[in-house]
Amino acid sequence: MFNTAIYTKGPPYYLSCEIDPLFRYHRWQANLRILEIQEIKTVPYMRLSHPFIERVIGTNRREFLDHMFFCNANDLEAKLQGFRQYYNAHRVHTSLNGDTPSETTGETTSRRADLNQFQWKFHCRGLYQLPIAA
Repeated sequence: MFNTAIYTKGPPYYLSCEIDPLFRYHRWQANLRILEIQEIKTVPYMRLSHPFIERVIGTNRREFLDHMFFCNANDLEAKLQGFRQYYNAHRVHTSLNGDTPSETTGETTSRRADLNQFQWKFHCRGLYQLPIAA
């Protein structure tokens, strides 16, 4: 999963990790040394030490996982990929003044729907629907 995350953007300079036995393995530590990534440990049992990660996890759970069934890890990964596409390219955010993250970064986006001529587009296997220009 880590390799998939850094594949397109490259390795980060810093990586925040929990205090978990998983992150103490020799192979994990060796990979961080090779990639020259500085590991920052979190404060144990302190959810507020990672507010951005907690926000992402909470949003995924509330807006998607609480409403969706999945069979296995591959099914979950495919469904989360669809939710990520919806969240970044189609869902407007009040913190971005009604824009999507894709619009903010300058990526190509769909046209805004005319309220007199529109149709519904379904996202996340019908969980969300948004109007699009017809």
